[in-house]
Amino acid sequence: MRALTIRQPWAGAIAHQNKRVENRSWKLPAKHEGARILIHAGAAPDKNAIVYGPHLDVYSAVVAVATITECHWSEDGTCCGPWGFDRAYHWTLADVVALPEPVSTKGRLGIWTPGDDLIAAVEAQFSNAT
Repeated sequence: MRALTIRQPWAGAIAHQNKRVENRSWKLPAKHEGARILIHAGAAPDKNAIVYGPHLDVYSAVVAVATITECHWSEDGTCCGPWGFDRAYHWTLADVVALPEPVSTKGRLGIWTPGDDLIAAVEAQFSNAT
């Protein structure tokens, strides 16, 4: 399993507000299409973002798990509803599950490989919920 660090409030919007597209300046490597990933809220906020609601103040923690279903380029952003940016790669997400409790950890740039202890801590939340 891999992880992707996303600045707040975007990570929280993926976990709790039905944001199902991640806007990136770079194309998703084909080997990650269809992959299940951890959504990690970065240590710093996106100071240009305006999104309101709860769960947007968690930093340096895994907040959700999702599947990257595809990646496409969008000139005008309209293909992915209100969350899609102009002139960006849209990584579409599905099967998003917010964690009951965020799991604190440092993130990294790009798609990164979390340690076994982090994966175990995330998976424990799902096994404890059933």
